[in-house]
Amino acid sequence: MHKDHRSECVINLTVEIFGDQWSLLVIRDIIFMNRRHFRELLTKSVEGIASNILADRLQRLVEQGIIVKSQDPSHKQKAIYSLTERGIELLPLLMEMAAWGQKCLLASRLRGLAQVLQEGGPKLRAEFMSELRETHLGKSSSPKKTRRPTKSTRILAVQKIRGAYEKALAKRK
Repeated sequence: MHKDHRSECVINLTVEIFGDQWSLLVIRDIIFMNRRHFRELLTKSVEGIASNILADRLQRLVEQGIIVKSQDPSHKQKAIYSLTERGIELLPLLMEMAAWGQKCLLASRLRGLAQVLQEGGPKLRAEFMSELRETHLGKSSSPKKTRRPTKSTRILAVQKIRGAYEKALAKRK
């Protein structure tokens, strides 16, 4: 399907994919909180997304190749949403947004995630992206010849990131 774009500027084209807050927040919840079912994304969203908006954004993200929708093998009536490689490659963008927000939006009370991401740097990002690839794509991105980090190292990256986010959310209540 061809869509007319305001311009061919790469920033404009990117904004057209994520032209509202909800698309990035859905991606945030899939990446950082491993929320992969419609009900989880709907009921556990801090911002309180409406079901029709969530359904629309999930459909858009599937159409853009950011996520894929498949049947959940554990339940015939549930769908599971998984990141594609394009979706996983959004992690650095979200990390930069978190770092910018930590620095420039001093009123934010949910700062733990940004701090952990900043302190972990490129190593933590690489470990987390590897874990996302295993979780969502079912494969490791590291070459066979290279010694892969132990599973406990990868889980540690995920636990640090998700733990910081959950801890910050718990403080809000």
